[in-house]
Amino acid sequence: MTRKLYLAGLAIAAAGYLIGASMPSLAAPPDSGASPWIKTAQTSVRLVSASDGVGAGKTVRLGLQFKLKDNWKIYWRDPGDAGFPPNLDWTQSSNLKKTTFLWPAPTRFEVLGLQTMGYKKEVVFPITAELTEPGKPLLLRAKLNYLACDDVCIPYSAKISLDLDRASSEPTSNFHLINKYTALVPGNGSGHGLTIAAIETAGALHSAGKNIKNGVLRIAAKSTIPFQKPDLFLEGPESIFFSPPTIRLSKDGKNAVLLVPVSVEEDAKIESASVTLTLTDGNRSAERRLTVTRGLAESPTGTGLALSLPIILALAVLGGLILNLMPCVLPVLSLKVLSFVSHGGAEKRTVRRSFVASSLGIFISFLVIASALVGLKQAGAAVGWGIQFQHPWFIVGLTIIVTLFAYNLWGLFEFRLPSFVGNIAARGGGEDRDPNHQSFSGNFATGAFATILATPCSAPFLGTAIGFALAGSIFDIYAVFAALGLGMALPFILIALAPGLASKFPKPGRWMIRLKQILGLALFATALWLLSVLAAQLNFEAAAIVGATMIGIGALLFGRPRVGKSWRQAASAGIAVLVLAAFATPYQLKPVAVSTQDITKAGFWRPFDAAAIPSFVAQGKTVFVDITAEWCITCLVNKGAVLNRGEVFKILNSDQIVAMQGDWTRPDPKITDYLNSFNRFGIPFNAVYGPGNVTGIVLPELLTPGAVLGAFEEASANKIVIRK
Repeated sequence: MTRKLYLAGLAIAAAGYLIGASMPSLAAPPDSGASPWIKTAQTSVRLVSASDGVGAGKTVRLGLQFKLKDNWKIYWRDPGDAGFPPNLDWTQSSNLKKTTFLWPAPTRFEVLGLQTMGYKKEVVFPITAELTEPGKPLLLRAKLNYLACDDVCIPYSAKISLDLDRASSEPTSNFHLINKYTALVPGNGSGHGLTIAAIETAGALHSAGKNIKNGVLRIAAKSTIPFQKPDLFLEGPESIFFSPPTIRLSKDGKNAVLLVPVSVEEDAKIESASVTLTLTDGNRSAERRLTVTRGLAESPTGTGLALSLPIILALAVLGGLILNLMPCVLPVLSLKVLSFVSHGGAEKRTVRRSFVASSLGIFISFLVIASALVGLKQAGAAVGWGIQFQHPWFIVGLTIIVTLFAYNLWGLFEFRLPSFVGNIAARGGGEDRDPNHQSFSGNFATGAFATILATPCSAPFLGTAIGFALAGSIFDIYAVFAALGLGMALPFILIALAPGLASKFPKPGRWMIRLKQILGLALFATALWLLSVLAAQLNFEAAAIVGATMIGIGALLFGRPRVGKSWRQAASAGIAVLVLAAFATPYQLKPVAVSTQDITKAGFWRPFDAAAIPSFVAQGKTVFVDITAEWCITCLVNKGAVLNRGEVFKILNSDQIVAMQGDWTRPDPKITDYLNSFNRFGIPFNAVYGPGNVTGIVLPELLTPGAVLGAFEEASANKIVIRK
């Protein structure tokens, strides 16, 4: 866009040449080594030389000097959203081989939301002129096009002449003036104590409308003295557009993280793009050309620091361990508790074997999930943690499994291995097989089942680790998921290493029957929750049909032992038919179209629209984004504990904020792209945007009132009234 305006400006300047040429030039007696001033109502411009002649050297130092009336400005080499820079045509000059035009560091201007870069009051552009024949006179003839702007913009064109025919090379009165502005031309920063260390993406790009994607670049910079008022200007490919940076300084002020929003055309790539960065801080400046590398998303603490793999692996182990206490896993804890209890009095070898099996079930399940995610990622598909809960067939299958476990605990039937499996086990060492305890495969399945149920509520403890894995290499994915599996399996590994711990539990008795009944109710409650998710994904009718098949299965299981052999076979066939009917239901009933009321159950919520966020922020508004789903347990906790109560609820329900809610219960590519832009692959996800932070403040997965209110204050630049 900037380049198009630049070309349009050149056309305007060409059309305005006659105007500029016809305007009177108020020429004063020329200085030694300077052309006459060419004056307009707004500007004065001339060409100056650092020496009064060409001397014996090959080059001559020149300067294009502008003086501007108050509030008028001219433009830098990259003018920004509008305008075009000064342009000189030297073709009519004599003894001039080439010129090098230098640009002092610019200042940023904003008019009606448009960002431009340039100069006010006075500026001198240093120029190095190389002679064709050293020692001979230099006759400079230049045609200058430039644009001067205040509330209006006026294109000018002028002809400048300067003759340097003396053999001597004495300094002129403009020698120090040219030196002054040469010092303001950005170099590598070493003389000013500035370093531009690196530039990387802060997450993936997300769609922002037709053929445009938005994202954020993160730049690290250092200074030998504390930064005062830093700014950053970026120049890159024409298909990439840069916005003003958000700047975060370290406590000592010597380190800065600059976050630059970018808009990228659909067919352009931000990664590996070559970008010129100009960093300024008062009269200090530095310039460096770098290639954009891939970085991690902005961390919830806003430090922008990339975590190392060892730290991520440690977090993954801890997060996996905590998963054993999460509410999603509690129904499976019933099986674990019964396993503990049933081991009372068992041989240590039997205890060790069963707990090793459960550990392997957990660990291998995480590796299987990692393999599936690697395959999807290599195929270019969207990947995410918990996205299996977006598919009705998965919900139906999990409902069937959980319901059958509940019926088993209630004594309606017993799990039995097929006879050929039992025969194999007997031939392979039947002495290790205890009929009073689960088989190796049964304990393995218990661990695998716990892993599956853990996925929808693991975000508070696994978000950073999983985000790191899915944004990284294949090795990163396998390493992190192996650490997750190790962490979740640790309690089982502990029992396997010290099987004597299992003997501390009470021995089986009548109390186990009551415990089974209670824990069966917990599993049945889980099945009802899964049906509520299915109702949100499809409709209530689908959930009712699947629920009816589960009740039918229970009735057949209850009646099967009480009838003759032929009827038992019919009951078994009926159970198989009901299971098939349950799986067929999602394919027979189409999802009900989601209305605004379905998404925004509270009056203050509006549907999520990533493309609308920048316009709201440009209007000075604060935007709160909540990405949620019916299957996300942590999302429900956040709503009940923080979003739907207290001061947070009052602010969300006021006109101080724009509250957007995205429902990820069903697959939604726009939400997936948005999450990926922050290197997030699971939910809950919450972010706050505003004038104080246009790139968004990412909140922790498990919300607290203090974290949300603090983000409101920062993003709104303290404009939101919070009663404490």
